[in-house]
Parts: sequence; structure tokens; C-alpha cells
Amino acid sequence: MKENSMTRGLKNRHLQMISLGGVIGSGYFLGTGYVLEKAGPAAILAYLLGGAIVLAVMLCLAELAVARPVVGSFVAYAKEYISPTWACGVGWAYWMTWVSYVPSEMIAAGIIMNHFIPAVSQLWWAVFFGLFVTILNIFRVDKFGESEFWLSTIKVLALVAFSGVALFIALGLYGGEGFIGAKILLGSGGFVPNGWWATMLTMVIILVNFQGTEIIGMAAGECDKPEKSIPIAVRNVTWRIIALYIIPILLLISILPWDQASLQESVFAAALAAYGLDTLAAALALVVLTAAVSCSNSGLYSCSRALYTMAKMDMAPSSFGQLSAKGVPRNAVVVSICTCWIVILLYSFNPDSALYTYLLAVSGFTGAIAWISICWSQYRSRRELIRTGSEGTLKYRTPLFPYVTLFGIWVQVICLVVLAFTPDLREAFYVGLPMLVLPMLWYRLRERHRARLSAKV
Repeated sequence: MKENSMTRGLKNRHLQMISLGGVIGSGYFLGTGYVLEKAGPAAILAYLLGGAIVLAVMLCLAELAVARPVVGSFVAYAKEYISPTWACGVGWAYWMTWVSYVPSEMIAAGIIMNHFIPAVSQLWWAVFFGLFVTILNIFRVDKFGESEFWLSTIKVLALVAFSGVALFIALGLYGGEGFIGAKILLGSGGFVPNGWWATMLTMVIILVNFQGTEIIGMAAGECDKPEKSIPIAVRNVTWRIIALYIIPILLLISILPWDQASLQESVFAAALAAYGLDTLAAALALVVLTAAVSCSNSGLYSCSRALYTMAKMDMAPSSFGQLSAKGVPRNAVVVSICTCWIVILLYSFNPDSALYTYLLAVSGFTGAIAWISICWSQYRSRRELIRTGSEGTLKYRTPLFPYVTLFGIWVQVICLVVLAFTPDLREAFYVGLPMLVLPMLWYRLRERHRARLSAKV
């Protein structure tokens, strides 16, 4: 009987937007409020550093993904270039990150819809969106790619529109405030109102906002002509970071005082409402809904592929490695979404802003571990190619090796150390660390047990 195989149904435009889908979620629209509240206008510097980290990680991932475009991406690379034990820990930590984070996006979507239609509770809206993204992921991968293309397009257009309106306000062309310039940006305590350390403490949350770019690697195994599509996607990371993060946030802190930012609502919508643009603010709130659904869609795609890869590598039950007739890892998708539904029920009892921030911090820890693993794998891979004289076979090379790679590793290590010593976020470190260590211990003990059994035979 012929085994079903993954279908390379993702086109180049799908791949570009899938990477955006994971990046621009409700965590960006809502989590930015937390960052501004803590760091003030200096948050723009933290976003710039976060963008540099993302670029370093993506350059490393591109080299690996072009050389070996496999489903499972950095989990498979970690097994080959670091160790199977580490790969097991990273894979399960990454899966647990998304099955915890995706429900928060669904809950966020439920809260938004409950605001517009109070007769239906946020829990039922969350379940509805859960079913929606499940259907999208169970269908053929090209259908998933097409849906993510249009969902991500809406988010991109919304951010471009916000930037245009905010620029008009800052220049005094709208809002009746006259030329604002740097008055708000440098007001309310100055550019660094809470000190440089407070700015550094927001890095973990900012890394969460950027997470999702690694989905490009996860999609490589189902991408048509990955040797062309992946380098293009990586090169586009730079302008995406500038156009969709740096410029909108710079304009945001130029028209909205940082001490008015919070997690209670989208700071982008709050900024528009402050200048009487209530209709546009309501429309932007609906865009947050689109962002939540899109990020859930991409997140479920990514974690199900990670689970599929682990099953193929004997790090998860073999049933999760089975494919449907359409080439979709349906069992991995179903178990992932079922876990999400369980978490949704738990969140529904206490969906407050503190829990949301805590969840972002946990996701920041496990996500940073995955990114460190990508850079580490690329470092080990390139060193091996240099040793064997095979470096010339690479179709794509990470520039400025090894400096870019080492930058990506050590700056994130520093961020994790900061997380461990931050009172507000320390508990996230205590929860995130077992997500990595316990699967590694389980894998190591299981391999020792198998070795003892083999020795007795």
C-alpha cells in the first residue's frame, strides 16, 4: 500500500503571507499596549533590536530550509545537527507554545465579537473560530494557503491605512491639533520615562510579537520551488519589519501619549478614537479579529507540522505521523485543536489582562528556545560543511557568518536571563523551562530503557 505524502501546494505568495499570519496577531495589536505602558516611547528601540534578532534568525533558517526543505523545519534540523534529545525538547515546547497561544487568539476574537454582539458569549465565539481554523487546516494545504493569503492581506492593508492616517494627524493635516511633531513623543516624562532597564524588560514580549516568522521553515516541505520562494520570503523580512512594525509604532507613539496605552483595548484603535475617528477605530477593532483568526490559523498549521515531524522521528505517537488522502497530517491537526479547545475552556474562567500577559511571556520563553535552536543548528551545519570542504554546495548562505548567527543566539540568551530575573514575568520562566526539560528527560530515559532491552536480547 502506497503511503500518502505531503503535497507541495503552497505557492510563493502563500508563503509570504503565511509568515505574516503568524507575526501579526492580536498579540501585536494588544500586546503593544503592554510594551508602551512599561517602556514608554523607548519601546521603538526595543522593537528595532527585536527586528535585528528576527533578521538574524531568518537568515539562518533560510540557509537550512533551502538546503533541506523538509516538513518540521527546525525540529528536524535540531535532531540532525544538535541532538535527538534536544530536538524532542524543542519540538514539544514549540507545540505546547502554540496550543496555549492559539486559544488566547480565539478568546481575543471572542471578546471582540461579544463587544459587537453581546447576546452571544465570548466562549461560544471562541469555539466558533476554533472550528473555523480547524476546517481550514484539515482541508488541502493550498486551501489553507489561500485563506491565509487573504486574512493576512487585510491586516497589512489595515496597518498601511493606520500609518497614513497617523501621519496626517502628526503633520497637523487632520484632528485639529496642529503640527504635533515630537511633542507627544518626548512628552509625559521624556523618551525613556521608566529608564533603560524597563525597556530591556519588554524584549520578551516583543519577541513574542515577532514570533511566527519561523513558520516559513515549517511550510518549506509543502512549498512549490522552495529554493526560490524561501530566499525571497527572507529578504522580505527586512521591509516587513520596517513597514509593519517600526513605522506604525513610531507613528503611534507620536500621536498617542504612552501613559494612555494599556492591554484593555488595541492601542491603535485608541489612538484613532482619541482624534474623533470612532468609525475607523471600530474598523480597526474588527481587524484585530481578523488578526486573531489568522494567527490561530498559522499557529495551528505550524504546531501540527511540528507534531507530525516528531511522530516521524519517534518522539510522539506514530498515529500523529499519518497523512490523509489529501496529504494533510489530520491526526496531528485534530489532537492540536482538541488541546486548544481544552485550554479555551480553562481560559474562559479567567480571561483577564494579567493572564494574557503571562501567556505571552510563556510563549516568549519557548519561542526564543526554538529560535536559538535554529541559529545553533545553522552554526553546527555550516561548521561541518567548512570542515568537509562542502560549503560551496550551499544554494543560499547566511551572510557575515558566524557573527550574525552568534548575535541571534546570545542576545536571545540574554533576554531569557532577563525573564528569569523579572518579578512580573519570572513565573513564565518557571513554567516554560519544564516544557523544554521534561520531554528531554522522557526521551533520554526511554532511549536508555530501549538500550537495556536490546542488550538483554
